[in-house]
Amino acid sequence: MKKILALALALVMVLSLAACGGNTSEGGAKVSVFWYDEADIYLSTVRSALNEELDALGVEYDNQFAANDQAKQLDQVKTAIAGGSTVLVVNLVTSGSVDAAEEILAAAGDIPVIFFNRAIGTDGSDVTVLENHANACFIGTDAPEAGHMQGKMIGDYLVANYDAVDFNGDGVISYAMMKGDEANIEAIYRTQYGVEDANIVLEAAGKPALQYFDVSVAEDARYQVDLGGAWSAAAAKDYMDTNFVTYNEGAGNMIELVICNNDGMAEGVVASLQERGYNVEGGHLVPVFGVDATDSAKALIADGAMTGTVKQDNVGMAVAIRQTVEAVSAGKTPVDALAGLNDDRFSIAPDSAAKLFVAYAPYTGE
Repeated sequence: MKKILALALALVMVLSLAACGGNTSEGGAKVSVFWYDEADIYLSTVRSALNEELDALGVEYDNQFAANDQAKQLDQVKTAIAGGSTVLVVNLVTSGSVDAAEEILAAAGDIPVIFFNRAIGTDGSDVTVLENHANACFIGTDAPEAGHMQGKMIGDYLVANYDAVDFNGDGVISYAMMKGDEANIEAIYRTQYGVEDANIVLEAAGKPALQYFDVSVAEDARYQVDLGGAWSAAAAKDYMDTNFVTYNEGAGNMIELVICNNDGMAEGVVASLQERGYNVEGGHLVPVFGVDATDSAKALIADGAMTGTVKQDNVGMAVAIRQTVEAVSAGKTPVDALAGLNDDRFSIAPDSAAKLFVAYAPYTGE
C-alpha cells in the first residue's frame, strides 16, 4: 500500500510540474522590456498593448524604465541577464547610438535582443550592427516616412485652406516647428520633411514656401527643441507661451501654423493657443499637426482643436514584438522570426533582413 501511495504521489508531482511548465509558455521564456522613459505618451500606448500581447502569450515578463539615462539602462540590462532573462526587448535611450547598442549586445551574448522604436544607428550603421550580431533585430518605423507623410498632409491642407490660414493676409504662411529631441533620428527627419514636403506641395500649386516665424534664425536651426529630449507637451507649451509675447495677432505677425514632431508637443501647443482664445469654438483656428495618433490627439482633432496627425501603430508594433518574442523563444533566429511575420502592416527593410518596419498612416479624423 505504501508503495502504491508513493507512486501515486510521484505521479501527482510529475503532472503538477508539467502543468507549471505549460503555464510558462515558450519553454519558460523570461522577457525583460526596457523603456527609455516612462512618461512618453506614445510609448505608454505601446506598453499597454504589449503587456496585453505578452499576457496572452503566457510568458513571464517585466517592464523597466531608464528615466532617459543610457548608463542606467545598460545596468538594468546586465541585472536582467544575471536574473535569468531569456529575451531582451530594448527601447534605446540614446536613439541612433551604435555604441549604446553594441554595449547591450556585448552584455547579452547569445541572448536574443529585439530593439524597437528608437533607431540603433544612422546612415546605414544600424545595418552593420545587425549583420555582426545574429541574435539581434530591430522593429520600428521607416524614420523618414512620418516626416514625408506629415509634410504632404500639411501641404494639401494649406492648398485647400490657404486664405483662412494666412491670418494676417500677407500671402505667406508663418510657421513654428516643435522638435522632440536634438539627436533623435526620427525627430531629425520629421523636422526636415515636415517642412520640405509641405513646400513641394505648395510650390506645385503656385503658392509661396512656408516662412519660419522668426526669420533671424539660421536656416538649419528653424525649430524649437525640447532640451530634455522628452518630446513633451510642457516644453512645447512653454515655447508657444514665449512666442506669443512677440509674435501675436496685435503685432500682425501671428504664427499661422504649428508643426510638431509628436502629438504630445501638439497638445502643448493647442493648450497655449486655447488659453488665448484660439482653436476653440468661435475662435480662429491655427492648424496644428502632430505624429502618433494618440487617443488624446484624436479627441482634439474631433473637437476641431487640432488639424491632423500621422498614425504610428502602437498595436501593430506590440503585435510584431510579441510574435518575434514567441518565435525566438521557440528557437528561431531573429531574421527567421521577422520573415515569418505575415501582416499587411509589416515590411522587411530593403537594407537588412533583420529590420522590420511598421507602417504609418495619415489621420485627420474618423
